[in-house]
Amino acid sequence: MTFDSKIFVGLRPTSKKSAPLRELYQPKCQWDSCESGGINRAPVGGDAEGLYLMFCPQHAREYNKGYNFASNLSDPVTARYQREAANGSRKTWGTRVEQATETPLPSTVRSGTAKTLNARKIAARHQATKADLQQRKLKVLEAKAFETLGLSQDATPEEIRRHYKLMLKMHHPDANRGDRNFEDELRAAIDAHKVLKLNGFC
Repeated sequence: MTFDSKIFVGLRPTSKKSAPLRELYQPKCQWDSCESGGINRAPVGGDAEGLYLMFCPQHAREYNKGYNFASNLSDPVTARYQREAANGSRKTWGTRVEQATETPLPSTVRSGTAKTLNARKIAARHQATKADLQQRKLKVLEAKAFETLGLSQDATPEEIRRHYKLMLKMHHPDANRGDRNFEDELRAAIDAHKVLKLNGFC
């Protein structure tokens, strides 16, 4: 087959001239009265964590000099930019970070390590036990134990432990110059704590 064949007739390049290169989008520097491109990200801080402002290199340096995570500790000029970004009067990029209300369970995706699987099982078991304790009615000994320690029935494990240690210090003979009149209260507090611990309250 030769190149003068009918097959090759009419095959010509379609584009006569190359298309002009498209300019890359670049946000404008957010510093007042600056016309340069804002290529440097600057964090807003604690008032709007996860969001950032865009500045040119020169103004990014200036912003960073006076920057502090808490806007009330920042330089006055930097603090003004942080406040404006946090209340929405100055455009920002990124995603606002929401604070978690409770500690998340370990990931439900199987990781393959025994440590992660065991942590997941223990956390799930602990949550289930906590939910059961909240739903069921307290037994007589459990209610008496809470009363002895002077706690409400919805006290957290940390509150129970803290209050128990406080009662031990108060009623121990060493804290009362060897006076043994408080031994009954001390024994009652120890027994009450044992009851709560055995039943999974702390």
